[in-house]
Amino acid sequence: MGVGVAGTKTLAGRLLAGDRRALARVISKIERGDPEVPGIFSEIFPYTGGAVTVGFTGPPGVGKSSLLARLIKLYRAEGKKVGVVSVDPSSPFSHGAILGDRIRLSDHFLDPGVFIRSMGSRGHLGGLAAGSRLAGMAMEAYGCDVVLYETVGVGQGEVEVASAAETVVLAIQPGAGDAVQALKAGVMEIADVFCVNKADHPQATLAKRELRQMLEIGHELDPEAPIPPIVMTRGDTGEGIEELKSEIEGHRRRLEDSGELEKRRRASLREFVVSWATGRLEREVKERLAREDAKIMEEVYARRLDPISASERIFREV
Repeated sequence: MGVGVAGTKTLAGRLLAGDRRALARVISKIERGDPEVPGIFSEIFPYTGGAVTVGFTGPPGVGKSSLLARLIKLYRAEGKKVGVVSVDPSSPFSHGAILGDRIRLSDHFLDPGVFIRSMGSRGHLGGLAAGSRLAGMAMEAYGCDVVLYETVGVGQGEVEVASAAETVVLAIQPGAGDAVQALKAGVMEIADVFCVNKADHPQATLAKRELRQMLEIGHELDPEAPIPPIVMTRGDTGEGIEELKSEIEGHRRRLEDSGELEKRRRASLREFVVSWATGRLEREVKERLAREDAKIMEEVYARRLDPISASERIFREV
């Protein structure tokens, strides 16, 4: 990995040289919205795009962290450096991550070849924190061969995980009605691999059969769409994890062979650019409203100005 352009004295240069502390500092700056972030990413972006990216989604309690811990072990056995961006619901008071996946993945926490970061979603509807994509890119530039995104199933906005990962794994739990909820939320439409975890559950086989039926119905509606594989796993014992890894790798090979991988990467970057611009515009509008609150909002309160006209005035002046 070349670092000549950035040098090794800047924070970005140290990250590119494989400095673990520099990576941690960059991600902290991302979370704070530090004004240095754009400059850092202008330096490290050319060194991104080479990692395998996998998104894990599903409802709380399904055992995603246990699956990740087992999967990381297999990647490490191959000598691959792994990064994990684990997005938790934010505390409404501290805005910090409240599930603490670094604790659940404690077996890998001291491994120098694994970098794990929990990030709060900060109320972001999509399940992925606004900065999680940047954190993943920073891990790629740092030298991670694999970047895993874990996000808690929170509803319809969960489909945003698809824009950050090349392969999406949806984990469901037998007997909890997760497949139906995933279907309602639209998550099933973007999943590339399905995982029925806790395969020792009495209803595991039934859950797999019901899931297969749902996928076949979707295939009838869109015959060109492939039927995603379903893997039975046990995060506690490691059962099925090698098969899960194999299906993830098989999906990536199919993407490469069909040319779809490059299409996904382009669509992902485009979505990121639009999302960043939208977020910037939203912040500026809120700041404008805060400055003009006494003037514009008093007119609205007095019914001299309607809310839509007030919004249009703020938008024109931003």
